[in-house]
Amino acid sequence: MEKRDSTAKEGDISLKVLLAGESWVTHSIHIKGFDTFTTSEYTEGGEYLIRGLERNGIDVDFLPNHQASKNFPLSLEELNRYNVVILSDIGSNTLYIHPDTFNHSQKKADRLELLTKYVNLGGGLAMIGGYMSFSGIEGKARYQRTPLSQVLPVVLSDGDDRVEVPQGAEIEVVTPKHPILSGIPVKWPKFLGYNQLKSRPNSIILARRRDHIFLAVGEYGSGRSLAFASDCGPHWGPNEFVEWDYYERFWSNCVEWLARRR
Repeated sequence: MEKRDSTAKEGDISLKVLLAGESWVTHSIHIKGFDTFTTSEYTEGGEYLIRGLERNGIDVDFLPNHQASKNFPLSLEELNRYNVVILSDIGSNTLYIHPDTFNHSQKKADRLELLTKYVNLGGGLAMIGGYMSFSGIEGKARYQRTPLSQVLPVVLSDGDDRVEVPQGAEIEVVTPKHPILSGIPVKWPKFLGYNQLKSRPNSIILARRRDHIFLAVGEYGSGRSLAFASDCGPHWGPNEFVEWDYYERFWSNCVEWLARRR
C-alpha cells in the first residue's frame, strides 16, 4: 500500500473525518406493584462535536455504534478516504466482530490492525474517552489488548480504568504552546470523570489531572494520534465544556493537527 499524502495545505479541499461510536440504546424496566413494562430509547452523543467541526469547514461522516459493527471500513482504501478517524465511546469488540463473522462464521479483515496501518502510513487517529473507550468500564472496551494500542500516545490500564469525579476535576494545561492549544486558554472547565491513562515514551502530554494524563499526542510512522481522556459530550463532559466558547476551536485544532494542517 502506498504511503498516504499528508502534505495538504490550507486552501485544499475540506478535511474529512470519520467519527465512530457516540450512540447507545437504553432499555428500562418499570415496576409498578404487580405489573411491569419496558421502554427503550436511542440516543446519540456526538452532536456537539459534529456541529463544532462542521461549523469550521470539516466534513464529518458519522457511524453510530449499531452501524459501525457492519459499516466501519474493511480496507485501507476505504480508510484513506478520511484525513482523521475518531473513535469515541465504541468498544473494540464492535470493530473486531463483524456481524457476518459472528452470525455466519465468515472471515473479515481485522479492522483494528487496519487502523494501526492507517496511522503508520500517515493517517490521523483520535480516541476520546468514555465508558467504552481505552480500557473502559469493567475493562470491556479492552483496547489495551489490541494492535491499536501500538499507535496510541498513552499506556492503557488493565481492568476498569474509569475515574469518577462528581465534584468536578480541574485540568492543568502543561504544554500551552502546542498547536492544538493555539488560542485555547489554560483555564478549562471541570470534568465529571475520565479514563485513567499512563504516559508513554516519546509522546507529548498537553494536559493532565493530577498525575493522570488528560490529553496527549504522538507520532507513529508517518501518522499522528491523540488521546483525550474524557467525553466530548455529556455525561463526563458537562454543559460548561460543551457550551464553552473554545469548544469548537479546540476540536478543530485537534483535527487539523492530526491531519498535518497545523
